[in-house]
Amino acid sequence: MSNNKSLLAVRGMNDILPPDSSQWITIEVHARKHFEQYGYNEVRLPILESTNLFERGIGEDTDIVEKEMYTFLDKKERSLTLRPEMTASCVRAYIQHHVYKHETTSRWYYMGPMFRYERMQSGRYRQFHQIGVEAFGVTSPSLDAEMIEMLYRFYVNLGISNLTMNINSVGSDKDRNVYRTVIVERLEPYKEELCTNCQRRLTTNTLRILDCKIKKCIEIVTHLPPLSQYLSTESKAYFDFVQESLSLMNTPYALNPSLVRGLDYYTSIVFECAVTQEKTSILAGGGRYDNFVEQLGGVSTSAVGFAMGTERTLMAMPSHKNNASLDVFIVHYGDHAKTQAIQIAQTLRNINLCVGVEHRSTSLKSQLKQANKLNAIYVIIIGDDELQHNSVTLKTMKTGTEHSILQSELKNKLKELLA
Repeated sequence: MSNNKSLLAVRGMNDILPPDSSQWITIEVHARKHFEQYGYNEVRLPILESTNLFERGIGEDTDIVEKEMYTFLDKKERSLTLRPEMTASCVRAYIQHHVYKHETTSRWYYMGPMFRYERMQSGRYRQFHQIGVEAFGVTSPSLDAEMIEMLYRFYVNLGISNLTMNINSVGSDKDRNVYRTVIVERLEPYKEELCTNCQRRLTTNTLRILDCKIKKCIEIVTHLPPLSQYLSTESKAYFDFVQESLSLMNTPYALNPSLVRGLDYYTSIVFECAVTQEKTSILAGGGRYDNFVEQLGGVSTSAVGFAMGTERTLMAMPSHKNNASLDVFIVHYGDHAKTQAIQIAQTLRNINLCVGVEHRSTSLKSQLKQANKLNAIYVIIIGDDELQHNSVTLKTMKTGTEHSILQSELKNKLKELLA
């Protein structure tokens, strides 16, 4: 019995098809080039990890671990999770492979899909993609500043404007413990007025109350003293150095005392990159996490990193037509032209040109439409007349101009035109 029910992608997990995929490639190529200029190398890690990694790393009291992870038991009853973020995986790999034994410092970047079962909205899906960087082994505010500058330049070089780099310091463990006590004392009288999540956070992830988006909670939190008042002399000096370095690098930034980020492992500097278009959207965020490697069983190692949302980055990029995907498209008509067209395509691919050729028997008009759809820069037309003279017609798609050229001269002519 046949089943006529349509097969659809899982809700919140999207197909990426041409021509949209070319924009993804643009971002990925730009990321590789940009981060490698700063000395980072790519890592590729598993999508599945032990659930315990994220419970220990991200924090059991976070929304991600409590509500959003895709977790299941495998055939041996082991609890596995589709990665909801990548920093924990990077730290696990850093420890597992004893990277610290043969590298004093490590600079990594990554890209790929992440998974969270959360409420979907524009630019946020249940399978989403991130590009990020992690640096291990350096305790210096100059690295924090360089990383913020690197993130800012990444977006500027993509042509995105109206950017704001928000920065803050969440201080040392001691600083945060003092501030947590202040928050609890100040907010206890207002506990019943807080949202359910913030009532729970009073005894679990207290600093996350500062980042709540519920209007009533925002009004109550506004009256709290800023964390900056409770930073130690060392934490203040570190934060000041980051700000001075950003100013020297002409990287604009804004102080945001309520910025704490949503993960338990951050220490000292935290930052976010926001873009304001029709509304403000967070494109990327990160910070320093000097305790995380040791927390997961490794040796004490300083670390700092960030991750950006690929989908949100795409939405923020200036809209424009897709870049040309083909240097040349070959159009043929007549009984013998197809064989010659295939041979010409092979010759041109041997000199590293991107070449398409129509294998169907369709009209000249239809083939030219296909060349236009594929954004070909040039079209080669070959028919019976051209075969008789060992020539082709070379058409420039942008201008529509055509001229005849001998096949023996075609390769050098295209190399010259496309140089």
